[in-house]
Amino acid sequence: MQQLTVAPNWVLEVLQQPTVRNPMAVSLGAIAGALSRYYLSLWLAGTMGGGFPYATMFINLTGCLAMGFFFTLAIEIPSIPPEVRLLVAVGFLGSYTTFSTYELDTFLLLRNAHSNNFALGNLSVAAFYWAGSAILGIISIQLGTILSRWGK
Repeated sequence: MQQLTVAPNWVLEVLQQPTVRNPMAVSLGAIAGALSRYYLSLWLAGTMGGGFPYATMFINLTGCLAMGFFFTLAIEIPSIPPEVRLLVAVGFLGSYTTFSTYELDTFLLLRNAHSNNFALGNLSVAAFYWAGSAILGIISIQLGTILSRWGK
């Protein structure tokens, strides 16, 4: 009987540790983000048709809007707990669309370049990341396709 009263206290102690809370926050957000993307994609594809990737475009743009909104809130309201920041930004939005994270990273690099009076080096880093991710991403997909067919 004593084990039944000790176990809840032990579980609560474990759940208070950041090494447990942070991954849980990311995981819960990721589940919600992935399911939101999935069901929204199905609905939009069914509504708009499949000739153009409307669903992906809508999800990427709404993800960027949400990332900008939440990023600004997180900076301006420091009382937002770290677990909530992880749940929303890394978990939900990271799973809903990685494009929003890519755009936030580009935004931060450009902001850094702006704060340094658009120093050529900082602006070059931002441009390389922005264009390089897109161009190298397409090349990587093609390379992955080639590698998957290599032994056949």
